[in-house]
Amino acid sequence: MALGVKERALLLIDTLRENLATLDEEAVDRLAAAILRTLGDRSIFVVGAGRSGLVARAFAMRLMHLGFSVHVVGETTTPRMDPGDLLIVISGSGETLYPSTIAREAKKLGGVIAAITSYPDSTIGKLADVVVTIRGRIKPDTTTDYESRQIMGIHEPLTPLGTLFELSTMIFCDALISELASRLGKTEEDIARRHASLE
Repeated sequence: MALGVKERALLLIDTLRENLATLDEEAVDRLAAAILRTLGDRSIFVVGAGRSGLVARAFAMRLMHLGFSVHVVGETTTPRMDPGDLLIVISGSGETLYPSTIAREAKKLGGVIAAITSYPDSTIGKLADVVVTIRGRIKPDTTTDYESRQIMGIHEPLTPLGTLFELSTMIFCDALISELASRLGKTEEDIARRHASLE
């Protein structure tokens, strides 16, 4: 019997919970510290491609709400990177061409690189000073459909391509924002004051 949308959604939530339970809290603390070190005179840059890029943009918006100087790489208003600035790269595979090219350039400029990826030994992972590993299925299994794999005992996430990584990363970034807000003593009212007024 095929699963309905509600059952699929609940199964996905369970999968996300299991996935995020594998986070290395020391790595998360190192990323939080790297972000907090930019306060005052440093900038944060974020980059990702495709859906990971959308997660990076959402994360940038929340960092801005907390008072950080944050920019999305590739936007026309993005300033130059200076030594000591932070680049946060979101890439499930850690090999995507555009983010890996940006990471190499940032390294040459003396930037601090933080990677959020499923593969810490990837090109981007090896360039990074801080790596947070979030598991995700990057390459699709096209041999069988989801229900057939379950019957055969092949338990893969109920998500196509990199969806598990992207959803997990989105939840992780929002949780990290909550932690940063707590450390900075920011209230929801503080955040609301920095929300866009031209919409």
